[in-house]
Amino acid sequence: MGHRVCPWWLGYFLISPLRRLQVNPASLLSPFIREGMTVLEPGPGMGFFTIPLATLVGPNGRVVAVDIQPKMIRKLKRRVVKAGLVPRVEARLAPAGSMGISDLRGAVDFILAFAVVHEMPSAGPFFAEASTACRPDARLLLVEPAGHVKDEEFEAELRDAAQAGFKLLERPHIRSSQAALLQKS
Repeated sequence: MGHRVCPWWLGYFLISPLRRLQVNPASLLSPFIREGMTVLEPGPGMGFFTIPLATLVGPNGRVVAVDIQPKMIRKLKRRVVKAGLVPRVEARLAPAGSMGISDLRGAVDFILAFAVVHEMPSAGPFFAEASTACRPDARLLLVEPAGHVKDEEFEAELRDAAQAGFKLLERPHIRSSQAALLQKS
């Protein structure tokens, strides 16, 4: 991980309430999340999606948020404490070249990869690691910003996902984005 990484200070803009005018996290995620799920969120930044995910998984669920930037993780942890969701969220600093999730092998029900895969040096290792963490039939919502990721790049990500054992279920419409709902085969 660490290709074209969003600078940590931009995280403050990404958690702005104004962003909800473009994408409402709870509305976007509620069709995919059930209480009690284990959710993996790579690249959570300061938690724009993490807090709603933690609410949706309920008291018996878990969100594992993994980022490579210590300042993002620190701010995310503060926001989780303020929201009273500490038991539901595990914020991890990822080691170089991995998400550091080998302990999640076969445990993840859903992965939210929102505007993060294009920041990695290579999508293949990400999808391989994600696949290993997934339970059979787990889903992965891949969303990339249309302004940063060209069609051919997104299609290449989908090919890498297929190589790792994910099949395309649908291409949901998400404003200003390219998106795909994938399922582990």
